[in-house]
Amino acid sequence: MRAWLASQLVSRPAKIYSLGMSLESVRQFFSAHAPEVEVLVTAESSATVPLAAAAHGVEPEQIAKTICVKAGETVALVVMAGTARLENRKFRDRFGVKPRMLGGEDVLELTSHPVGGVCPFGLATRIPVYCDISLRNFTEVIPAAGASNAAVRISPIRMAELTNAEWIDVCLLPQELPAAAQ
Repeated sequence: MRAWLASQLVSRPAKIYSLGMSLESVRQFFSAHAPEVEVLVTAESSATVPLAAAAHGVEPEQIAKTICVKAGETVALVVMAGTARLENRKFRDRFGVKPRMLGGEDVLELTSHPVGGVCPFGLATRIPVYCDISLRNFTEVIPAAGASNAAVRISPIRMAELTNAEWIDVCLLPQELPAAAQ
């Protein structure tokens, strides 16, 4: 087993990302583009919407969750309200294909951010960013910041400006979901 694993590692060299490097790329992004935005690091994990809401003292819908999807041959980040759900029909109507969530390793390689810390800031590669209109319900949202215990407080409009995001409508809020899906 060890020999097989060693052969895989030799034949497939992997990029190694540290959580500190990811957090540092976000800090560098804000230092260069928005020095007034403070990266907040908490002792508690904020890797999920409920954990992030508890760590930052806000309602779950105010968390700006970021997902990495593949649409045909294009990979994109979609940022949405914490309680919103990506709606396949809306996505297909907008992009012409059904979205496919990327796995954690692919997300890490493309963004340099681990799952639980994925955000549209300080990315390792150029990825289109889309902000769902569900974020417009808030004057301030809390997206992750490159680590499972890091975030920023920012207006959705400012976040979209900083990341050159396009506003789209591809999500449903809990009150818009059919009763069986809730």
